[in-house]
Amino acid sequence: MATPIQPLSTTNHDRDSVGLRYVYPVVSRRAGGVSIGINLNPNNACNWACIYCQVPGLTRGGPPPIDLMRLAFELNTMLDDIQHGEFMQLHVPADVRTLVDVAFSGNGEPTSAAEFAEAVDIVIDIMRSRGLSDLPLRLITNGSLIHQASVKKGLLALSQVRGEVWFKLDSASFERALLINGVNQQPSLAITRLLDCAAIVPTWIQTCMLEVDGQVPSAAEIDAYVSLLESVRDEIRGVLLYGLARPSMQQGASRIGRVSEQWLDQLGQRISALGLPVKLSN
Repeated sequence: MATPIQPLSTTNHDRDSVGLRYVYPVVSRRAGGVSIGINLNPNNACNWACIYCQVPGLTRGGPPPIDLMRLAFELNTMLDDIQHGEFMQLHVPADVRTLVDVAFSGNGEPTSAAEFAEAVDIVIDIMRSRGLSDLPLRLITNGSLIHQASVKKGLLALSQVRGEVWFKLDSASFERALLINGVNQQPSLAITRLLDCAAIVPTWIQTCMLEVDGQVPSAAEIDAYVSLLESVRDEIRGVLLYGLARPSMQQGASRIGRVSEQWLDQLGQRISALGLPVKLSN
């Protein structure tokens, strides 16, 4: 297996860092250590087009057929290096040399792969065979395909191994979803899909807050967002609230910027006041 040229860090999530097609290691701010990513979109295609996405050459669409045997080989190879090799010592900063999860993420929407449920089963079997059944298995998703039977099958498998979902929800308005995520999605549809997901597997909302054209989200937008969270607070585990950490590779990158830590912290306090756990990353 090829190895990273530079040490891993929270500011470098290069999916090609170890030269594999489907498997990549990162240091995750939100997970708090080394996360093994499963990339089911090696062609850099996604059904959304988020303005902050760090994937170069992102296109609209879905992935090619997934080579499940290669996925299994790559995951076993990566875990061999982490569990029994020198990967952590050579490529990971000393303070984060802990394997914290395996996560379906990558360069597009993982659930858009026709083989998503089969891939989940393969990863579960490998983790079980390596004594990693207690390691969290996560799906990071925009939730747009939760209604499909094949996706629900994968979610059910996740639920049976105490997995969880991080469900992208960056706004509570049609206009901002179009601006930030590049999708025509009404808030009511996002809520329906969120609740469908949370009914199957423990689900966190993950939200990226950012400035656009030098402006933070309006007071009305934030009020609507907090109100949405309040309406689903009994169904979700909490909120992963974060700001920009890595540069966008999209056309609108010059329009966006980081919100201040103070601004993000104040929003986090509003969410906490609802009785929801909040994990902040800025």
